[in-house]
Amino acid sequence: MILPKLVSYNLIFKIISWNIMNTQEVENIELAFLTMQDYDELKEIMVVVYETMPESYWKEHQIRALIEKFYEGQVVIKVDGEIAACALSIIVNYEEFSDKHTYREVTHNYTFNSHSDNGDMLYGIDVFVKPKFRGLRLGRRLYDYRKELCERLNLKGIAFGGRIPNYHKYSHELSPKEYIEKVKRKEINDPVLNFQISNDFHPSKIIKGYLQGDAASGEFAVLLEWNNIYYEKPNKKAATKKKIVRLGLIQWQMRPYKDLGELLQQAEYFIDAVSGYRSDFALFPEFFNAPLMAENNHLSEAAAIRELAGHTKSIVEKFSEFSISYNINIITGSMPELKDGNLYNVGYLCRRDGTVERYEKIHVTPDEVRVWGMQGGNKIETFDTDCGKIGVLICYDSEFPELSRLLADDGMDILFVPFLTDTQNGYSRVRHCSQARAIENECYVAIAGSVGNLPNVHNMDIQFAQSVVFTPCDFAFPTNGIKAEAIANSEMTLIADVDIDLLRELNQFGSVKNLRDRRKDLFDLKKKVLFEESR
Repeated sequence: MILPKLVSYNLIFKIISWNIMNTQEVENIELAFLTMQDYDELKEIMVVVYETMPESYWKEHQIRALIEKFYEGQVVIKVDGEIAACALSIIVNYEEFSDKHTYREVTHNYTFNSHSDNGDMLYGIDVFVKPKFRGLRLGRRLYDYRKELCERLNLKGIAFGGRIPNYHKYSHELSPKEYIEKVKRKEINDPVLNFQISNDFHPSKIIKGYLQGDAASGEFAVLLEWNNIYYEKPNKKAATKKKIVRLGLIQWQMRPYKDLGELLQQAEYFIDAVSGYRSDFALFPEFFNAPLMAENNHLSEAAAIRELAGHTKSIVEKFSEFSISYNINIITGSMPELKDGNLYNVGYLCRRDGTVERYEKIHVTPDEVRVWGMQGGNKIETFDTDCGKIGVLICYDSEFPELSRLLADDGMDILFVPFLTDTQNGYSRVRHCSQARAIENECYVAIAGSVGNLPNVHNMDIQFAQSVVFTPCDFAFPTNGIKAEAIANSEMTLIADVDIDLLRELNQFGSVKNLRDRRKDLFDLKKKVLFEESR
């Protein structure tokens, strides 16, 4: 079998390694697949590396089995043609092995018959570095290769049992759990475990009796895992979730309309416009249909908005038709709706597959209560789409961080905030709170509002808006956390692309980790289940 070369680093640089190697020139570092021609040299290294465990080196037939079963998992690093480091691995069906499996079990008695091309986890069999080359960070290169391999093969992650060879020095006074905690707190120096943790592997279990004969570790091992954030569960359906998502925000001009048909004609115009740019979502503002209240301006404000609620069903049905015909997911902003005699501020997600979901404004403003007699809703939920999970918070709800955190805990990638504000200070509250939601929840936030005046509609006279797409603040995103923003108080559309994979990288490797670093030992946030919601 002819194996392709991997990566060759042709460079000259100075290396200083404390107590291991003198300063020297390294002319070539090459990452290559392991071959049987390498075995004799590999055996010499293993004998030296595992001198405390005699006869523990891999035999020739075992290396041959690994290469034949999974050659991509067996790699070496050569420094100036000399083998300096090696990594061995297989693919397993992880569910077949309990958290308390042993090294012998996971390798099927060292035959590696546990390997399966259709498995879901890359399992590390061995990693070792020739002593004279320690200090060149070769172990990191091997781990990086494994991660890239895992991503390319779409595996869930990497797992292996990590030895703790320094544990015997503390075993008389510390349990393995206490030892690991002290290592993590830097109270004990364990170069092996520290190295693994620094390479993004997290301890998930302590396994007793993992490797027979490992006296230095007391036969204990730490089950270490690395999660592939790009893993996608095999989907039997033809549909796939998009990674680059295009948002179309509609900064809606409030103007008089003679009837519902004319308003829908204007809405279709904007849907057509953002769909023409192949947008995945169209976001309308809160109460974008308010101009229709002009025909009932002779009534009280409370009566007029209840008349407006009579149009909601027809608008949702038409928007659902638009979502299918224009191949775009539409977030209808919000509209008044009567339910069991109570008035709510609600909106609808009209998916392009024809399905429809309803969301509610949880916190209504004092003005909505005083003037319209509106009530707050109870439903807090995310929605699955062909572009990932989304959440919708209507205007004032964006100023309550608990809501967006509940949605983030449920896997939300994009938060949509349709709003309606009449003054700049009201707009600033929505804007600044929405940007905070993007940072603290590691998500994108899109806000869209209305502009213009409605002199013939009571309680809806003036509008102020500047629609924006916010991002988290880290190196992969704009430094100011703004992906795109509209011109203030101008009727227009705003189109912006957001990369969902960047959110996964931020969660795992960000400069700060707002979601992962929460002190759940001190506080927790839970959603209450109301009776009327559960029945």
